[in-house]
Amino acid sequence: MTTYTILIILSGLVIFSYLFDLVATKTKIPSVLLLLLLGIGLHFLVDYLKIPTINFLAILPTLGTVGLIMIVFEGSLELKYDKEKNKLIKTAFLSALLILIATTTVITFVIYQISHKDLYTCIANAIPFSVISSAIAIPSAAALNKDDKEFVIYESSFSDILGIVTFNFVITNSTLTPSSFLGLAFSTSLILILSAVACIILIFIMGKLVHNIKFFLIISILILVYAIGQSYHLSSLVLILSTGLFLNNVDNIKNAWFRSVFIYKNLSTDLSQLYQLSAESAFILRTFFFVIFGFTMDITKLNDPIIIANGVFILVAIFAIRFGLLKALKKGALTPILYIAPRGLISILLYFNLPESLKMEQIGPSFLFLVVLGTSIIMTLGITLSKGKKEEVATV
Repeated sequence: MTTYTILIILSGLVIFSYLFDLVATKTKIPSVLLLLLLGIGLHFLVDYLKIPTINFLAILPTLGTVGLIMIVFEGSLELKYDKEKNKLIKTAFLSALLILIATTTVITFVIYQISHKDLYTCIANAIPFSVISSAIAIPSAAALNKDDKEFVIYESSFSDILGIVTFNFVITNSTLTPSSFLGLAFSTSLILILSAVACIILIFIMGKLVHNIKFFLIISILILVYAIGQSYHLSSLVLILSTGLFLNNVDNIKNAWFRSVFIYKNLSTDLSQLYQLSAESAFILRTFFFVIFGFTMDITKLNDPIIIANGVFILVAIFAIRFGLLKALKKGALTPILYIAPRGLISILLYFNLPESLKMEQIGPSFLFLVVLGTSIIMTLGITLSKGKKEEVATV
């Protein structure tokens, strides 16, 4: 394959992804779903033409991690905080926490019935299936009203963070002891302190940089700190979310000393440019990640009726639990938020980060693909039907 052929393929994928985004705004079909189908189609084409390929699974976790950072950062840069949103944030956090716990419990039971492995292994494998993917949820919420959109951004980001915290805690503690929980409390406190320090340092750097290249430096620092934190099993996604929130709300700080040191003339312009760069970077990374994930899937394994039956049971459990807890926690209409519970980038990353000793043959990539695909399809149908019902009510 020549250099020019590779360039044609890469640019073609970006163009297709852009067109998919346009289709998504009109049809409510998530562009991620179309990217997955494009990857599957390319897999069949490559097999038919007998074109040699590289092992894309080797680059998938790295690509997905950077994509996750940019997507959460982009979403947090959109959020404006005020005291009136405390209730919304609290509800989103409780929703993410309780749904994660309940869903993990049910899916653990399903995996145990499938594999008859020990409880610890089943819990570790259940967590990736229990986390809402902000990479899919945040872009899919773009057309919702302001309150619903902010709820989805907060809930999916909290779900990612809590999912990573729980996953890291489980895989590093095969048995529960008091020291395990002390370690969790210490690591959580440490990442909160690091987040506060990082926010101050980053805004100081932004104000002092005079070089015409500054935003990729800021993003590189964020990725560096995230990677260092994750290598020590810290929940570094907290840092990404808090940094975006801090930067977009820093103007609300009225302390005279703070404003004289950290608030500078072109801050709002820089934040606008930083948001644009992070949005476009997230778009590119999301494009390649989901196309490659679709490309690496062997969908012929989905003809196993046992896999399909268990996958359907998990899908029913995901949305039944979500309905029950949202009904208890959230006032007002539950749709279309009820349907926005996709599994995607974060689920895939956690799955591929499972230690080899904990991986199960019965819970393979094809099973994960089925759940990712199923939640995306349900989300698409749910958003479309909810919009149709609202339009009917409006015309009556």
